[in-house]
Amino acid sequence: MPEVPVVPTVWRFPAHPASVRRARHAVAEALPHGLAPGLGSELGLITSELVTNAVRYGTCGDDVVELVLWPADGHYWLAVSDPGAGRPALGHLPPDDAESGRGLLLVDSLAAVWAVVPRRCRGKSVVAGLALTGEPGAGRG
Repeated sequence: MPEVPVVPTVWRFPAHPASVRRARHAVAEALPHGLAPGLGSELGLITSELVTNAVRYGTCGDDVVELVLWPADGHYWLAVSDPGAGRPALGHLPPDDAESGRGLLLVDSLAAVWAVVPRRCRGKSVVAGLALTGEPGAGRG
């Protein structure tokens, strides 16, 4: 008989800056005890960056941001979805005194892999996978 896969944990948050903290807290609470050192904080940082980007650039009005977390294939996967049409892209390092512009650079440095995936109806999901070893960028090819 096949093994039942892990059911992803799903949250929906209002498109509001206060949702960033709530999303980070939700992910931290959903993680099992004894997780590899540092992996929880890296997932928290990636959650903050991706939810911040979704709220700032992918939503308006009464929109919501969807957050999905699940373990599979030796990774913890995190997907943050919004209804916006824009595609986030990795940019150049901003000047030292810039107050923003480092989010995807941080995601890129921590995640083993990340991608922007279009959604069927509208919008997109930014999906990042962190290796369960807890090593930043582990598995990056």
